[in-house]
Amino acid sequence: MSVSTAAADQSLCTPLPVLGRDVTVPLVTGGEVTYAALDYAASAPALQRVWDDVAAYAPYYGSVHRGAGYLSQLSTDLFENARGTVAEFLGCRAGDQVVFTRSTTDSLNLLARAIPAGCQVFVFETEHHASLLPWQHADVTYLDAPRTPGQAVEILERALAGRDPYGPALVCVTGASNVTGELWPVRELAAAAHAHGARIVLDAAQLAPHHPVSVTELDVDWIAFSGHKLYAPFGSGVLAGRADWLQAAEPYLAGGGASRRVTRREDGGVAVEWHESAARHEAGSPNVIGAYAIAAACKALTEAGWDTLVAREQHLIAKVRAGLAEVPEVRVLSLFGDDAPRVGVLSFVVDGWNSSHFAAALSAEYGIGVRDGLFCAHPLVRTLLGTDPGTQGECGAPEAAPGEKSLNAIRVSFGAGTPDEHVDRFVNAVRELVRDGAKWQYRTEEGRCVPAV
Repeated sequence: MSVSTAAADQSLCTPLPVLGRDVTVPLVTGGEVTYAALDYAASAPALQRVWDDVAAYAPYYGSVHRGAGYLSQLSTDLFENARGTVAEFLGCRAGDQVVFTRSTTDSLNLLARAIPAGCQVFVFETEHHASLLPWQHADVTYLDAPRTPGQAVEILERALAGRDPYGPALVCVTGASNVTGELWPVRELAAAAHAHGARIVLDAAQLAPHHPVSVTELDVDWIAFSGHKLYAPFGSGVLAGRADWLQAAEPYLAGGGASRRVTRREDGGVAVEWHESAARHEAGSPNVIGAYAIAAACKALTEAGWDTLVAREQHLIAKVRAGLAEVPEVRVLSLFGDDAPRVGVLSFVVDGWNSSHFAAALSAEYGIGVRDGLFCAHPLVRTLLGTDPGTQGECGAPEAAPGEKSLNAIRVSFGAGTPDEHVDRFVNAVRELVRDGAKWQYRTEEGRCVPAV
């Protein structure tokens, strides 16, 4: 092997530094082990670079847009520069707006409030609840789960062909499933939407931390994502895209910052002139640290190099898939098939195991953190599990004791900060639990499976 090849392999196997990488946790069987955080799809750990940048700024924190003092001016500059950094990260077009929100959920609810009257909304039943539920007060059509990317485009085209061709329409679609990790044909769906006079919003919560995402290249109208999944867990999110619907809508929240001018009317009421910029939907004191952290994460991921990050993640995905394939009792959930491209998110069930029991054993006996449940994507998981739509289930663990059948699955997810050792330990733990069973007794407590004391 050449020196250059060896260096490339070494680079491929080097995770980005994240907070908590050296945290140890106790095992019920005795001793401690370094915690293996494999729940990135819920919240990714903060990149060390992000934490360092925030810590360096923290002493200079001040209220933005409303102060003449140095710290206020500095914070304002950082906040607005963060907006520019995010716009560049997302490949925004000239005239697009970047609105800082609390999360993807908040972003999509904001857009739902901003859609024009009479807007028809089309959304696949496979969406996370953040993008499935905000449209209930609109004329919404829920589309059946496709079984191939091509079928997704066909289903959407048929639905759009039957809509009112003269009214506004919006398609909402995920970029990568939070359950299966599978990549959706976003560019093709955007082309179908635009061909029928509709706009499209991309839920990039699970895509942006794993792949480059560009408004321009994907030809979408809006993108929504969360900081806490992009290695910047400070309660912030983004809605970026076309300004016209946002400028025409009433502010998402009414208050200071959203208003340009407020006067008393002769009749005793109050007249308000709202901003037309992104500030229109950012009333109140904004989460400056959250916005700055998102910008820091955008810079860190870009500088690390997407080619390297994607290649390394595919290396980890291959390890997990190969390891799970060696255990016949494990069934990996998939819409598009085993060969479908995906990010570092996989869900599975284990024959003979309650999923909550299995996840609890991974944590208590191996120090591995995964997630079990329906992952706030109930219709999708029910479809993947082949259960009756009326069967009871919930986001967390259902009321099922260890060994009982449960309407939920186990999700393992990872990313730029995951070392190979965590993935290896996970695969070995799955193999051992299936072969030997749990070493400890477990019980159900308040809907969660926990070690029995």
